[in-house]
Parts: sequence; C-alpha cells; structure tokens
Amino acid sequence: MPYRSFEELDVWQMASRLAVRLYGLLKDCKDYGLRDQMTRAAVSIASNIAEGAERDSKAEFVRFLHIAKGSSAELRTQLYIAEQIGVISKELAGELREELQMI
Repeated sequence: MPYRSFEELDVWQMASRLAVRLYGLLKDCKDYGLRDQMTRAAVSIASNIAEGAERDSKAEFVRFLHIAKGSSAELRTQLYIAEQIGVISKELAGELREELQMI
C-alpha cells in the first residue's frame, strides 16, 4: 500500500520511538563520547528512513534504507560495548538490540 509521508511508515515510527527512548535512558550517562555516538546513530536510523522515503525514486529510498541499516548495526555494536562497561544492563541492551533487528 502506498504511503503519503514517511510519518506513516511503521519502521520510521519504531525507529523514532527507539531514538527518544535511548535519549531518556542515557540522559544521566557520564560517558559523553559513547552517549553522543549512540544517540547520533539512533537519530540517523530514523532520519535516513525519512529522507529516503521522501526521495523521488525507489532506488534512492533503498539506498537510504541501507544507510539506516548500517546505523542500526553501529548502534547494536555500541549497545554491546555499553553493556560490557556497565552503562546499560544486559537485559536492556538485549531488548534494544532486538528492537533494532526488527527495525
């Protein structure tokens, strides 16, 4: 079914919610470098889905979806690191990685 705007896409909605949730989870994190990298990657996922959806070609949309997928892998990696250094619990990191896999 065609969509009128990226806001209608379930994948964009999920990615946006995840980014907002991550901001909340990391608001008190003192590791500013990791926090910045993680929030940037999360925002990048939703942003690239939106940008690709608003392009005028299917090929461009697919290209931006691949970029979003790369940002998802980046964030999953950062979640492993955050878990290992005690910034995020094992359970929460696993839950977020599952969400990223769905996205």
